[in-house]
Amino acid sequence: MEKRFSQSCENNKDPILTELKKYFSDKKHVLEIGSGTGQHSVYFAKALAHLVWQTSDASENHPSILAYGKEAGLANWREPKPFFVGQDPWPQADTSYDAVFSANTAHIMQPDEVQEMFRLIVEKLPAGGVFCEYGPFKFEGKFTSDSNEAFDARLRDQGYGGYRDIEQLQAWGKTQAGELSLIDVIALPANNHLLVWQKQ
Repeated sequence: MEKRFSQSCENNKDPILTELKKYFSDKKHVLEIGSGTGQHSVYFAKALAHLVWQTSDASENHPSILAYGKEAGLANWREPKPFFVGQDPWPQADTSYDAVFSANTAHIMQPDEVQEMFRLIVEKLPAGGVFCEYGPFKFEGKFTSDSNEAFDARLRDQGYGGYRDIEQLQAWGKTQAGELSLIDVIALPANNHLLVWQKQ
């Protein structure tokens, strides 16, 4: 199994962890949507030893995730479950998840996939459950930097969904199953943010 490496994961792991320590302090079982290379999963699971960290991603990303997990040998880390939003069912576990984490996925996914992700999180999280969402976003239709606007254009040219507007995400967080309320917006390095949502 071959580990892949993302420099951005290496750069942002500590700023993200600082916030996860606050918002996941009383959580027990986290589902990570889009574990990517696997770097974040082992780093966060090691630092947050009080909870179980469940990885998930499209199957083609599993070898790298597994390689990081095998090397780390953490008791609270779980092998990835196949989960491509809109195609695979919600990952099942022995106990329900009370938190969800996802990094740099919303601008890669298509808009309908992001909307479906929010619908599922609202449906599956218990009241009080938390969703921490990291990445670049737009605010009231505006980019936070010229570099973000240029990157969004490149993403769309390549067929990706592009940056999502926070107000749009808030609207998608309101469903028949309940609501995800945006309780914190935390500015992090490189013009990224951590959005903290809570199931009402």
